[in-house]
Amino acid sequence: MSRCYSQLNLADRRRLCHFVERKVPINEMARQLGRHRSTIYREIRRNTFHDRELPEYGGYFPTVADDIRKERRRAARALPPGRSRACRLTGRA
Repeated sequence: MSRCYSQLNLADRRRLCHFVERKVPINEMARQLGRHRSTIYREIRRNTFHDRELPEYGGYFPTVADDIRKERRRAARALPPGRSRACRLTGRA
């Protein structure tokens, strides 16, 4: 495993989905993907789809996970008009 940071891409998420379906242990998933096990735990926790009305249709789906990631990233980048990134980081108006 490298110390260089990189996000999971769609191909990694597809492999992860197959591992989740086969109930492969997290440590083995991490080894196969070349990631730390905490990365795998976080990915599954953050991007698992839950449906309250039809719980049998919930689970980890790679394209849904990628869409959730994109939306989370887009929301984190949005700044209100008139605010600079420096103001956001320092908490000043």
